[in-house]
Amino acid sequence: MSYATAAQVAAGFRTLTDSEKELCTALLKEAELIIDAYAPDADDDLKAVVSCRMVRRAIGASDAGIPIGANQGSMTAGPYTQSWTVAGGGTTGELYLSKSDKHLLGVGNRIGVSNPYKGVLL
Repeated sequence: MSYATAAQVAAGFRTLTDSEKELCTALLKEAELIIDAYAPDADDDLKAVVSCRMVRRAIGASDAGIPIGANQGSMTAGPYTQSWTVAGGGTTGELYLSKSDKHLLGVGNRIGVSNPYKGVLL
């Protein structure tokens, strides 16, 4: 059972091909495991939103092969050169929780303090 469906991923994103729908279903199952490892008690609706976001990043935003998150790119027809710069040094094609995803799920970086000497007489 996944938190979202391929149709939910496609909604508001783009039309998915049949092979992308199959890939999407497999990625949604993987996204479920990742989300549950971080936030098993989060609301199911939020888990569905985060699942969709994770899979959309992995699949990419365009039919032209431009990776999602790319902020700079170039193509050359001559010697068939193609290069892309991905924002923030991240990668494409993998599932991950972004900072805003973690915030939605109620997890992430928190600052805390621990005193290892509490209760010890000096």
